[in-house]
This record gives sequence, structure tokens and C-alpha cells, in this order.
Amino acid sequence: MKDLKFEQKRSLSRLEAADQLTAIAAALREGGDVELELGAVTLSLRIPDDLRGELEVEVGDGEIELEIEFKWPIAPARTAPSATGAAKADTKRKSAPAKPRRSGPGASENKSAKRSATKTS
Repeated sequence: MKDLKFEQKRSLSRLEAADQLTAIAAALREGGDVELELGAVTLSLRIPDDLRGELEVEVGDGEIELEIEFKWPIAPARTAPSATGAAKADTKRKSAPAKPRRSGPGASENKSAKRSATKTS
């Protein structure tokens, strides 16, 4: 379950869409605590210096859909590992399927050996 979800769907002119994107771009540029005027609604957000972004374009059923998505953690950022370490961990998580747990003799020894190898590299 989401803590909060705000969704707004309405028809816009090209100029209104540009104004909305300009307001979002200004908020991203300023960072910190910002207020976005979205029609009759004001949305207050804390925008950190670093965030993740996604751009998606879909063409089908006689329409073009453009989605721009930004994500960042709610809690203040902790000291992050080096960029290469974070990238490696993220890649492993996405590409490696979950392995079933092994039981029986020696299973806990293998886990300890893997942890030790991970810590030293």
C-alpha cells in the first residue's frame, strides 16, 4: 500500500502542458522544499540533489504516450557506497534470479564464505 498517491488527469493545451513542465523543471533546478501549482492543487515536495529518472514512450492504438518519472527516497540519504559499487549491486539484483536456499550440512558455511568474499572485494 502506498503512503500517498496524487494523480491528476485532465485535458491540456500545449501551452498549459509546457507551463506545467516548466514549473516542474524549476522545482527540480531549485531542489529542497518546493511547491508545485498543479491547477487548483498545490503539491509540496522535498526534492533531493540526486534522484532516479525514467523516460518512456509508447506508440499504439492510435495514440502516443510520453511518461516522465522521477523517484527518490523519502528518508534523508545515507552515506552512499562508491558509484561503481552501487552500480554493481544494482546490476546483480536485476539480472540474477533468486536462488533457492540450500539446506543440509555445509549450507551455513557456504553463506559465511560468500559474505567474507563480498566484504573483501
